[in-house]
Amino acid sequence: MELNEITDGLPEPVRKAWERSLAGGRAALTRRTMLRAAALTAGAGTLAACGIPPARTTGTGDSVANAAEDRSESDKEVNFSNWPLYVDTDENDTEKHGTLEAFTEATGIKVKYTEDVNDNVEFFGKVKPQLAAGQDTGRDVMVLTDWMVARLIRLGWVQKLNQSNITTAITNIESRFRAPDWDPGRLYSYPWAGIQVVIAYNAKATKGKPVTSVSQLLDDPELKGRVTFLSEMRDTIGMTLLDMDKDPAKFTADDYAAAVARLQKGVDSKQIRKFTGNDYGQELSSGDIAACLAWGGDLIQLKADNPDIEFVIPEKGYVSSTDNMVIPARAQHKANAERLIDFYYRPETAARLTAGIGFVSAVTGMKEALAALDPDTAANPLVVPTPEMAAKVHVFRSLNEAEESDFEEKFSKLIGA
Repeated sequence: MELNEITDGLPEPVRKAWERSLAGGRAALTRRTMLRAAALTAGAGTLAACGIPPARTTGTGDSVANAAEDRSESDKEVNFSNWPLYVDTDENDTEKHGTLEAFTEATGIKVKYTEDVNDNVEFFGKVKPQLAAGQDTGRDVMVLTDWMVARLIRLGWVQKLNQSNITTAITNIESRFRAPDWDPGRLYSYPWAGIQVVIAYNAKATKGKPVTSVSQLLDDPELKGRVTFLSEMRDTIGMTLLDMDKDPAKFTADDYAAAVARLQKGVDSKQIRKFTGNDYGQELSSGDIAACLAWGGDLIQLKADNPDIEFVIPEKGYVSSTDNMVIPARAQHKANAERLIDFYYRPETAARLTAGIGFVSAVTGMKEALAALDPDTAANPLVVPTPEMAAKVHVFRSLNEAEESDFEEKFSKLIGA
Protein backbone atom coordinates (compact mmCIF):
# COMPACT_ATOMS: atom_id res chain seq x y z
CA MET A 1 0.00 0.00 0.00
CA GLU A 2 1.29 3.46 -0.93
CA LEU A 3 1.09 6.56 1.27
CA ASN A 4 -1.67 8.05 -0.89
CA GLU A 5 -3.80 5.00 -0.09
CA ILE A 6 -3.20 5.48 3.63
CA THR A 7 -4.41 9.08 3.36
CA ASP A 8 -7.33 8.53 1.00
CA GLY A 9 -10.44 10.52 1.81
CA LEU A 10 -8.40 13.51 3.05
CA PRO A 11 -8.39 16.89 1.30
CA GLU A 12 -5.26 17.42 -0.80
CA PRO A 13 -3.60 20.02 1.51
CA VAL A 14 -4.12 17.75 4.51
CA ARG A 15 -2.71 14.75 2.67
CA LYS A 16 0.38 16.78 1.78
CA ALA A 17 0.79 17.84 5.40
CA TRP A 18 0.74 14.19 6.50
CA GLU A 19 3.36 13.32 3.89
CA ARG A 20 5.47 16.26 5.08
CA SER A 21 5.23 15.04 8.67
CA LEU A 22 6.32 11.56 7.66
CA ALA A 23 9.29 12.86 5.67
CA GLY A 24 10.51 15.72 7.82
CA GLY A 25 8.47 16.23 10.96
CA ARG A 26 8.49 14.44 14.29
CA ALA A 27 7.86 11.18 12.44
CA ALA A 28 11.13 11.42 10.52
CA LEU A 29 13.19 11.02 13.68
CA THR A 30 10.88 10.16 16.51
CA ARG A 31 10.98 11.76 19.93
CA ARG A 32 11.73 8.39 21.45
CA THR A 33 14.78 7.76 19.25
CA MET A 34 16.18 11.15 20.22
CA LEU A 35 16.12 10.11 23.86
CA ARG A 36 17.95 6.85 23.39
CA ALA A 37 19.66 7.46 20.03
CA ALA A 38 18.03 4.40 18.53
CA ALA A 39 16.98 4.27 14.90
CA LEU A 40 13.79 2.37 14.24
CA THR A 41 12.12 2.80 10.87
CA ALA A 42 9.32 1.26 8.91
CA GLY A 43 8.18 1.98 5.36
CA ALA A 44 4.62 2.89 4.62
CA GLY A 45 4.96 1.07 1.29
CA THR A 46 5.13 -2.31 3.03
CA LEU A 47 1.69 -2.03 4.62
CA ALA A 48 -0.62 -4.94 3.93
CA ALA A 49 -4.07 -4.83 2.38
CA CYS A 50 -4.85 -2.35 -0.37
CA GLY A 51 -8.11 -1.31 -1.93
CA ILE A 52 -9.56 -0.07 1.36
CA PRO A 53 -12.57 2.24 1.02
CA PRO A 54 -12.15 5.92 1.90
CA ALA A 55 -12.21 6.91 5.56
CA ARG A 56 -15.75 7.63 6.60
CA THR A 57 -17.37 9.18 9.61
CA THR A 58 -19.56 6.43 10.95
CA GLY A 59 -20.52 7.97 14.26
CA THR A 60 -20.57 4.50 15.85
CA GLY A 61 -18.26 5.31 18.72
CA ASP A 62 -21.04 4.81 21.26
CA SER A 63 -22.77 1.90 19.57
CA VAL A 64 -22.82 -1.81 20.22
CA ALA A 65 -21.50 -2.26 16.67
CA ASN A 66 -18.19 -0.86 17.86
CA ALA A 67 -17.71 -3.55 20.51
CA ALA A 68 -16.88 -7.23 20.32
CA GLU A 69 -17.43 -10.03 22.79
CA ASP A 70 -15.10 -9.16 25.64
CA ARG A 71 -12.86 -12.11 26.52
CA SER A 72 -11.19 -10.38 29.44
CA GLU A 73 -12.55 -12.79 32.04
CA SER A 74 -11.39 -15.93 30.23
CA ASP A 75 -8.25 -14.53 28.55
CA LYS A 76 -6.00 -12.89 31.10
CA GLU A 77 -4.08 -10.90 28.50
CA VAL A 78 -3.95 -7.50 26.84
CA ASN A 79 -2.32 -6.52 23.53
CA PHE A 80 -0.62 -3.12 23.80
CA SER A 81 0.79 -1.13 20.83
CA ASN A 82 3.09 1.80 21.60
CA TRP A 83 5.91 3.90 20.16
CA PRO A 84 9.53 2.65 20.35
CA LEU A 85 11.38 3.44 23.57
CA TYR A 86 8.26 4.89 25.18
CA VAL A 87 8.07 2.81 28.35
CA ASP A 88 10.47 2.29 31.26
CA THR A 89 13.18 -0.27 30.51
CA ASP A 90 15.57 -2.24 32.69
CA GLU A 91 19.09 -0.85 32.20
CA ASN A 92 20.53 -4.35 31.91
CA ASP A 93 17.72 -5.94 29.90
CA THR A 94 15.82 -3.84 27.35
CA GLU A 95 13.17 -6.55 27.07
CA LYS A 96 12.08 -5.97 30.67
CA HIS A 97 9.64 -3.16 31.49
CA GLY A 98 9.12 -2.71 35.20
CA THR A 99 5.70 -1.07 35.07
CA LEU A 100 4.29 -3.70 32.71
CA GLU A 101 5.62 -6.48 34.90
CA ALA A 102 4.14 -4.74 37.95
CA PHE A 103 0.76 -4.62 36.19
CA THR A 104 0.88 -8.36 35.54
CA GLU A 105 1.87 -9.04 39.13
CA ALA A 106 -0.97 -6.88 40.45
CA THR A 107 -3.70 -8.15 38.13
CA GLY A 108 -2.62 -11.51 36.73
CA ILE A 109 -3.06 -10.06 33.22
CA LYS A 110 -0.18 -10.72 30.84
CA VAL A 111 0.83 -7.91 28.47
CA LYS A 112 1.84 -8.52 24.89
CA TYR A 113 3.77 -5.31 24.31
CA THR A 114 4.60 -4.27 20.74
CA GLU A 115 6.60 -1.21 19.66
CA ASP A 116 4.91 -0.81 16.29
CA VAL A 117 3.77 2.83 16.29
CA ASN A 118 6.62 4.47 14.40
CA ASP A 119 4.48 7.44 13.43
CA ASN A 120 0.78 8.29 13.41
CA VAL A 121 0.30 8.20 9.64
CA GLU A 122 2.01 4.88 9.10
CA PHE A 123 0.20 3.25 12.02
CA PHE A 124 -3.15 4.54 10.75
CA GLY A 125 -2.36 2.70 7.52
CA LYS A 126 -1.77 -0.50 9.47
CA VAL A 127 -5.06 -0.48 11.36
CA LYS A 128 -7.32 1.23 8.84
CA PRO A 129 -8.17 -1.90 6.80
CA GLN A 130 -9.52 -3.78 9.82
CA LEU A 131 -11.21 -0.77 11.40
CA ALA A 132 -12.92 0.24 8.15
CA ALA A 133 -14.17 -3.34 7.74
CA GLY A 134 -15.41 -3.58 11.33
CA GLN A 135 -12.78 -6.15 12.26
CA ASP A 136 -10.48 -6.67 15.25
CA THR A 137 -7.03 -5.11 14.80
CA GLY A 138 -5.43 -7.58 17.20
CA ARG A 139 -4.78 -4.69 19.58
CA ASP A 140 -6.58 -3.84 22.82
CA VAL A 141 -4.91 -0.51 23.62
CA MET A 142 -2.75 1.77 21.49
CA VAL A 143 -0.98 5.11 21.98
CA LEU A 144 -1.46 7.85 19.38
CA THR A 145 -1.09 11.64 19.24
CA ASP A 146 -4.10 13.81 20.02
CA TRP A 147 -4.92 14.95 16.47
CA MET A 148 -4.95 11.33 15.26
CA VAL A 149 -7.08 10.23 18.22
CA ALA A 150 -9.51 13.03 17.35
CA ARG A 151 -9.78 11.61 13.84
CA LEU A 152 -10.40 8.07 15.10
CA ILE A 153 -13.11 9.32 17.46
CA ARG A 154 -14.80 11.14 14.57
CA LEU A 155 -14.67 7.96 12.50
CA GLY A 156 -16.15 5.89 15.34
CA TRP A 157 -13.12 3.59 15.37
CA VAL A 158 -12.33 3.71 19.10
CA GLN A 159 -14.51 2.60 22.00
CA LYS A 160 -16.01 4.59 24.81
CA LEU A 161 -14.37 3.70 28.12
CA ASN A 162 -16.28 2.00 30.94
CA GLN A 163 -15.98 4.59 33.69
CA SER A 164 -16.31 1.99 36.45
CA ASN A 165 -13.05 0.37 35.27
CA ILE A 166 -10.97 3.56 35.31
CA THR A 167 -11.79 5.13 38.65
CA THR A 168 -8.11 5.75 39.49
CA ALA A 169 -7.59 7.53 36.17
CA ILE A 170 -10.72 9.63 36.67
CA THR A 171 -9.51 10.64 40.12
CA ASN A 172 -5.86 11.27 39.33
CA ILE A 173 -5.78 12.93 35.91
CA GLU A 174 -4.51 16.51 36.21
CA SER A 175 -7.20 19.12 35.65
CA ARG A 176 -5.51 20.66 32.60
CA PHE A 177 -5.72 17.31 30.76
CA ARG A 178 -9.35 16.54 31.63
CA ALA A 179 -11.34 18.10 28.82
CA PRO A 180 -9.68 18.49 25.41
CA ASP A 181 -12.16 19.78 22.84
CA TRP A 182 -11.72 16.62 20.74
CA ASP A 183 -12.64 14.34 23.69
CA PRO A 184 -14.60 16.33 26.31
CA GLY A 185 -14.65 14.54 29.63
CA ARG A 186 -12.11 11.96 28.44
CA LEU A 187 -14.76 9.48 27.38
CA TYR A 188 -12.49 7.71 24.88
CA SER A 189 -8.87 8.45 25.79
CA TYR A 190 -6.36 9.06 28.58
CA PRO A 191 -2.93 10.70 28.17
CA TRP A 192 0.18 8.55 28.15
CA ALA A 193 2.54 11.56 28.04
CA GLY A 194 2.62 15.26 27.19
CA ILE A 195 4.87 17.00 24.64
CA GLN A 196 5.90 20.65 25.06
CA VAL A 197 7.01 23.20 22.46
CA VAL A 198 9.57 25.67 23.84
CA ILE A 199 12.28 28.04 22.64
CA ALA A 200 15.81 26.67 22.61
CA TYR A 201 19.07 28.46 21.94
CA ASN A 202 22.80 27.78 21.91
CA ALA A 203 24.32 30.23 24.40
CA LYS A 204 27.73 29.98 22.74
CA ALA A 205 26.23 30.84 19.35
CA THR A 206 24.33 33.83 20.79
CA LYS A 207 27.40 34.96 22.78
CA GLY A 208 25.50 34.52 26.00
CA LYS A 209 22.44 36.50 24.91
CA PRO A 210 19.19 34.81 25.98
CA VAL A 211 16.45 34.19 23.44
CA THR A 212 13.11 34.44 25.20
CA SER A 213 10.27 34.99 22.73
CA VAL A 214 8.92 34.26 19.27
CA SER A 215 9.16 38.02 18.61
CA GLN A 216 12.89 37.83 19.23
CA LEU A 217 13.22 34.85 16.92
CA LEU A 218 11.47 36.83 14.19
CA ASP A 219 12.88 40.31 14.76
CA ASP A 220 16.33 40.19 16.41
CA PRO A 221 18.88 41.17 13.70
CA GLU A 222 21.63 39.32 15.53
CA LEU A 223 19.75 36.07 14.87
CA LYS A 224 19.09 36.70 11.18
CA GLY A 225 19.52 33.55 9.11
CA ARG A 226 20.19 31.45 12.20
CA VAL A 227 16.62 30.73 13.29
CA THR A 228 14.42 27.71 12.57
CA PHE A 229 10.74 27.00 13.22
CA LEU A 230 8.99 23.62 13.22
CA SER A 231 7.41 21.97 10.19
CA GLU A 232 4.48 20.85 12.36
CA MET A 233 1.71 23.38 11.65
CA ARG A 234 0.01 23.28 15.05
CA ASP A 235 3.29 23.86 16.90
CA THR A 236 4.64 26.75 14.83
CA ILE A 237 1.32 28.54 14.32
CA GLY A 238 0.31 27.93 17.93
CA MET A 239 3.47 29.52 19.29
CA THR A 240 3.14 32.45 16.89
CA LEU A 241 -0.50 33.03 17.85
CA LEU A 242 0.46 33.12 21.52
CA ASP A 243 3.16 35.70 20.80
CA MET A 244 0.45 37.79 19.10
CA ASP A 245 -1.75 37.56 22.22
CA LYS A 246 -4.14 35.12 20.55
CA ASP A 247 -5.30 31.91 22.24
CA PRO A 248 -4.55 28.82 20.09
CA ALA A 249 -7.66 27.23 21.58
CA LYS A 250 -9.97 30.02 20.33
CA PHE A 251 -8.38 31.65 17.29
CA THR A 252 -10.28 32.73 14.17
CA ALA A 253 -9.44 32.31 10.49
CA ASP A 254 -8.28 35.94 10.46
CA ASP A 255 -5.99 35.26 13.43
CA TYR A 256 -4.52 32.30 11.57
CA ALA A 257 -3.94 34.39 8.44
CA ALA A 258 -2.21 37.07 10.52
CA ALA A 259 0.12 34.48 12.07
CA VAL A 260 1.01 33.12 8.64
CA ALA A 261 1.66 36.65 7.36
CA ARG A 262 3.95 37.36 10.29
CA LEU A 263 5.95 34.21 9.64
CA GLN A 264 6.00 34.95 5.89
CA LYS A 265 7.70 38.25 6.67
CA GLY A 266 10.39 36.30 8.53
CA VAL A 267 10.83 34.01 5.54
CA ASP A 268 10.99 36.88 3.04
CA SER A 269 13.57 38.80 5.10
CA LYS A 270 15.60 35.59 5.53
CA GLN A 271 15.34 35.91 9.30
CA ILE A 272 14.03 32.33 9.29
CA ARG A 273 16.49 29.91 7.76
CA LYS A 274 14.04 27.04 7.39
CA PHE A 275 11.29 24.93 8.93
CA THR A 276 12.47 21.63 10.41
CA GLY A 277 11.51 18.39 12.05
CA ASN A 278 13.84 16.86 14.63
CA ASP A 279 16.83 17.75 12.47
CA TYR A 280 17.14 21.07 14.30
CA GLY A 281 18.95 19.18 17.08
CA GLN A 282 22.29 18.66 15.38
CA GLU A 283 22.41 22.20 13.97
CA LEU A 284 21.49 23.75 17.32
CA SER A 285 24.11 21.71 19.12
CA SER A 286 26.83 22.66 16.61
CA GLY A 287 25.87 26.33 16.70
CA ASP A 288 25.00 26.37 13.00
CA ILE A 289 21.65 27.74 14.10
CA ALA A 290 21.47 29.98 17.14
CA ALA A 291 17.85 29.53 18.25
CA CYS A 292 14.69 27.69 17.33
CA LEU A 293 11.35 26.27 18.36
CA ALA A 294 12.00 22.83 19.86
CA TRP A 295 10.27 19.87 21.51
CA GLY A 296 10.96 19.62 25.22
CA GLY A 297 11.65 15.88 25.27
CA ASP A 298 14.42 16.29 22.69
CA LEU A 299 16.17 18.96 24.72
CA ILE A 300 16.84 16.68 27.66
CA GLN A 301 19.29 14.63 25.62
CA LEU A 302 20.62 17.64 23.65
CA LYS A 303 21.42 19.52 26.84
CA ALA A 304 23.01 16.44 28.40
CA ASP A 305 25.36 16.26 25.41
CA ASN A 306 25.98 20.02 25.15
CA PRO A 307 25.73 22.31 28.20
CA ASP A 308 25.49 25.37 25.93
CA ILE A 309 21.93 24.36 25.01
CA GLU A 310 19.35 26.37 26.94
CA PHE A 311 15.56 26.47 26.82
CA VAL A 312 13.02 29.16 27.67
CA ILE A 313 9.28 29.20 28.27
CA PRO A 314 8.08 32.44 26.66
CA GLU A 315 6.30 34.86 28.96
CA LYS A 316 3.21 34.59 26.75
CA GLY A 317 3.09 30.82 27.05
CA TYR A 318 3.70 27.67 25.05
CA VAL A 319 1.73 24.95 23.27
CA SER A 320 1.51 21.34 24.33
CA SER A 321 0.06 18.16 22.85
CA THR A 322 -0.47 14.65 24.20
CA ASP A 323 0.01 11.04 23.19
CA ASN A 324 -3.03 9.09 24.37
CA MET A 325 -4.16 5.56 25.21
CA VAL A 326 -7.27 4.43 23.32
CA ILE A 327 -9.09 1.13 22.82
CA PRO A 328 -9.80 0.35 19.15
CA ALA A 329 -13.16 -0.85 17.90
CA ARG A 330 -13.73 -4.61 18.15
CA ALA A 331 -10.91 -5.09 20.69
CA GLN A 332 -11.15 -8.54 22.32
CA HIS A 333 -9.96 -7.57 25.82
CA LYS A 334 -11.56 -4.20 26.53
CA ALA A 335 -11.89 -4.58 30.31
CA ASN A 336 -8.26 -5.69 30.58
CA ALA A 337 -7.20 -2.68 28.52
CA GLU A 338 -9.17 -0.39 30.84
CA ARG A 339 -7.43 -1.92 33.84
CA LEU A 340 -4.09 -1.20 32.14
CA ILE A 341 -5.05 2.42 31.53
CA ASP A 342 -6.17 2.73 35.13
CA PHE A 343 -2.95 1.17 36.45
CA TYR A 344 -0.82 3.85 34.78
CA TYR A 345 -2.71 6.51 36.73
CA ARG A 346 -1.34 5.27 40.04
CA PRO A 347 1.24 7.90 41.12
CA GLU A 348 3.94 5.29 41.79
CA THR A 349 3.45 3.70 38.38
CA ALA A 350 3.41 7.09 36.67
CA ALA A 351 6.66 8.02 38.44
CA ARG A 352 8.43 4.89 37.20
CA LEU A 353 7.19 5.55 33.67
CA THR A 354 8.22 9.21 33.76
CA ALA A 355 11.68 8.39 35.08
CA GLY A 356 12.06 5.97 32.19
CA ILE A 357 10.89 8.12 29.28
CA GLY A 358 11.43 11.73 30.37
CA PHE A 359 8.13 13.15 29.13
CA VAL A 360 5.42 15.04 30.99
CA SER A 361 2.97 13.00 33.06
CA ALA A 362 -0.75 13.78 33.40
CA VAL A 363 -1.02 12.09 36.82
CA THR A 364 -1.54 14.03 40.03
CA GLY A 365 0.72 12.89 42.87
CA MET A 366 3.34 11.67 40.42
CA LYS A 367 5.83 14.43 41.27
CA GLU A 368 6.16 13.39 44.90
CA ALA A 369 6.62 9.75 43.95
CA LEU A 370 9.19 10.71 41.30
CA ALA A 371 11.13 12.87 43.76
CA ALA A 372 11.64 9.81 45.96
CA LEU A 373 12.54 7.61 43.00
CA ASP A 374 14.65 9.97 40.83
CA PRO A 375 15.26 13.44 42.32
CA ASP A 376 17.17 14.76 39.30
CA THR A 377 14.35 13.95 36.88
CA ALA A 378 11.78 15.34 39.29
CA ALA A 379 13.69 18.63 39.36
CA ASN A 380 13.73 18.99 35.55
CA PRO A 381 10.99 21.43 34.45
CA LEU A 382 10.92 19.83 30.99
CA VAL A 383 9.66 16.68 32.72
CA VAL A 384 7.81 18.14 35.71
CA PRO A 385 6.65 21.65 34.83
CA THR A 386 6.74 24.16 37.65
CA PRO A 387 3.36 25.64 38.67
CA GLU A 388 4.32 28.87 36.89
CA MET A 389 5.22 26.93 33.75
CA ALA A 390 2.07 24.79 33.87
CA ALA A 391 -0.02 27.97 34.09
CA LYS A 392 1.34 29.03 30.69
CA VAL A 393 0.41 25.91 28.74
CA HIS A 394 -2.01 26.13 25.83
CA VAL A 395 -3.48 23.65 23.36
CA PHE A 396 -4.24 24.07 19.68
CA ARG A 397 -7.97 23.74 19.07
CA SER A 398 -9.50 21.02 16.94
CA LEU A 399 -10.16 21.88 13.30
CA ASN A 400 -13.11 20.94 11.19
CA GLU A 401 -12.49 19.41 7.78
CA ALA A 402 -12.75 22.69 5.88
CA GLU A 403 -10.42 24.50 8.30
CA GLU A 404 -7.87 21.72 8.21
CA SER A 405 -7.73 21.81 4.42
CA ASP A 406 -7.53 25.60 4.27
CA PHE A 407 -4.99 26.00 7.08
CA GLU A 408 -2.70 23.23 5.89
CA GLU A 409 -2.67 24.67 2.37
CA LYS A 410 -1.63 28.08 3.68
CA PHE A 411 1.04 26.57 5.92
CA SER A 412 2.42 24.43 3.09
CA LYS A 413 2.87 27.53 0.95
CA LEU A 414 4.58 29.31 3.85
CA ILE A 415 7.20 26.64 4.40
CA GLY A 416 7.63 25.77 0.73
CA ALA A 417 6.33 22.21 1.04
